[in-house]
Amino acid sequence: MSEPQHEQHPAGPVFHGAVSGSQFAWNNQTVTQNQQNADGAAPGFEALAALVTDLLRELPRVGLAEQDRADTEEAAREVLATITEPTPPEAGRLRRALAVLKGALAPVATGVAVGAAAGAQDWARTAIEGLTSSL
Repeated sequence: MSEPQHEQHPAGPVFHGAVSGSQFAWNNQTVTQNQQNADGAAPGFEALAALVTDLLRELPRVGLAEQDRADTEEAAREVLATITEPTPPEAGRLRRALAVLKGALAPVATGVAVGAAAGAQDWARTAIEGLTSSL
């Protein structure tokens, strides 16, 4: 195979791969750039975002079956998506997303989930209580 050719392009930079979330100024004397990222939770939902983020981080340690874990992760991500949108969260959509997440955790909390690790039942019960009190 031959080595890639390195050509100069005086009109601007050339990227040979994905570039995401970046800003470039090329051949400018002065430039002002601003970037706003709306990654944070909507005001008033920061504690819920932290709770769900912690839940996602701890979920692999719970020992759920692959499909149960995937369902719980999907439900948690839906809650996060709902509270991190640029517009205020729609109350009904958030309630539904939380209900799905609590429903995914219920088999663990009640001891019905197959393969759940020791301590998972208490962890899930605590998570459900936190999600319930978040509204």
